[in-house]
Amino acid sequence: MRTRLSSIRLLSFGALGLLSACTLMPGSDPVRLYDLPTQPLESAHQAQAPAADATLRLATPSAGGLLDGSRIVVVPTPNQPQVYQGARWADATPVLIRNRLLDAFHEDGRIIRLIHADTPLSADLELTSDLRTFQSEYRDGRPEGVIRLDARLIDSRSRQLHSSRRFTQRQAAESEDIAAVVDALGLAADRLAQELVDWTVEQIAERQARQQQSQ
Repeated sequence: MRTRLSSIRLLSFGALGLLSACTLMPGSDPVRLYDLPTQPLESAHQAQAPAADATLRLATPSAGGLLDGSRIVVVPTPNQPQVYQGARWADATPVLIRNRLLDAFHEDGRIIRLIHADTPLSADLELTSDLRTFQSEYRDGRPEGVIRLDARLIDSRSRQLHSSRRFTQRQAAESEDIAAVVDALGLAADRLAQELVDWTVEQIAERQARQQQSQ
């Protein structure tokens, strides 16, 4: 009985020691969240009437590896991706890009029948994409924001590929500060979004013209 009581006391002291150790451990460093900044670019087509009668579904870009989460990726040395410590995007990177593209389509106004992947409605066409690059890369000792997006316009009914294209944008950062890098990625995303909108409208217009000729 005395041996059992001694064992219980030892276990109790051991548990108190673990609690004390947990209390003395320093807290984790705070993480600063960043949203993707936007400065809408003026489009020469915004004053025009809607140019597309088709319904377009915008899918969330697919991504893998570090781009599939909310970490902010930096590549200080070629082929050696890392992440900025203590900083994250406010949402998953593919969602940030999808939302920026949605904003660009709405601001442009030429495609008025626009839905995103979570909307349970039918669509004539679907714009899918793969996010290949969304990171800071160093060139001549200075960081620049780099975005690469492989886009595909697909006929929703036949599931046939209508057209595809890779979009790439680069924007030098004003400094190595993380806030400057985020601003550079935001500017690159703005230009890429407008370029994607123009291309999509052109492809849909060509599709409609071919359909009219075949009737």
